[in-house]
Amino acid sequence: MNSNLLGTRVEAVLDAVLADDPDHAVVVNPSGCVLEDLIEAAADRDDLAPLRVLAVEDVLKDVMDDFLVASRAADLVDDDVLSLRTASDLPRHSLVLTPETVVSLVAIGDRVAGIAADDAEFVETATAAIDTDWEAADPFQLRTPPITAVRETLGTEIGEEARADFDAVLASMETARGDEDDLDEVTVSLLVAARNRVLLYDISKWGEDVGIASKATFSRTKTKLEDLGLIDTEKVPIDVGRPRLRLRLADDRLQDAEVDDLASVATSVLAS
Repeated sequence: MNSNLLGTRVEAVLDAVLADDPDHAVVVNPSGCVLEDLIEAAADRDDLAPLRVLAVEDVLKDVMDDFLVASRAADLVDDDVLSLRTASDLPRHSLVLTPETVVSLVAIGDRVAGIAADDAEFVETATAAIDTDWEAADPFQLRTPPITAVRETLGTEIGEEARADFDAVLASMETARGDEDDLDEVTVSLLVAARNRVLLYDISKWGEDVGIASKATFSRTKTKLEDLGLIDTEKVPIDVGRPRLRLRLADDRLQDAEVDDLASVATSVLAS
């Protein structure tokens, strides 16, 4: 059985695997880091063959807690390029399979090597085993909307300036998990809305319609940010019903920050 080294990064391995234009590829038991890199690499390609990912449920859940990763994955799912399933009994090593090749992914530090084997009998045996595992696996349902839909609807329903700010804030963030080290997508949306003096009703309705979070979640997060002094509101009278609330940045540090520094400044304020 012949084998060769395809590369020492996930992007290089994916390029090598897809170089022969396989009609599909299957990724089995990726680690969280490999899965993140895989989705990033896949999202940057225009010629991606249908890609199946069979992973441990906890790994998928943890990776998809990051809005930046999950929204890109949702784009791929929406385009019928990516399928996600979970199983508990998986091969010990991470694998990538095509009809012609089996690639073992070997992680060493922050690098991932792809070692390929193309012996026809071995590939056939491995493929049959993984096909059986795939059929028995459970589909993984992403709850995050595709980033394309998020951006497009934000531009049309809230405004192009808000969309540009949203893009800039996300581009400045390494992760968007909402833990103590960074912000989540609801907080980012509200900060961008406050920077652009958008009505709470409008941003929360957009967020619920596109699938980011419910209006109640937007309202709770607004109250939290208001209590912490990051944003403020002013009442805007309407013809019928209760006045609506216009969001605005309350903290001088946020008001003075460039848009691509907004996330880091907000995180710093929240941590102080």
